Amino acid sequence: MSGATIDLLYFARVAELVGKRGEAWPLDGESTGAQLLAALGERYPQLAPASRLKLAVNQTHAKPTVVIRPGDEVAVFEPVTGG
Repeated sequence: MSGATIDLLYFARVAELVGKRGEAWPLDGESTGAQLLAALGERYPQLAPASRLKLAVNQTHAKPTVVIRPGDEVAVFEPVTGG
C-alpha cells in the first residue's frame, strides 16, 4: 500500500452524522466519486443512502463519475434544496 490519502471534508448534516468535520481517507490509486460514496456508506451506515450525497473535488462541484486521485480535497455534503 502506498499510504496515499485524500482529504475528506464533511459539511452540515453529514458532519453531524459521522461525528467529525473531516479525515484523511486512504486511497490507493484512483477512484470515482461513486466508488468513494459507496465506501463511505459502508464505513458510515448512518449516511444511507450515501449515493444521494454530493461531492466537490478541489472546490469544484463534481459528478459521481469524477476521478479522484491521491492528494485531492473532497467535500461531502447533502443536496441543497431551495424554495
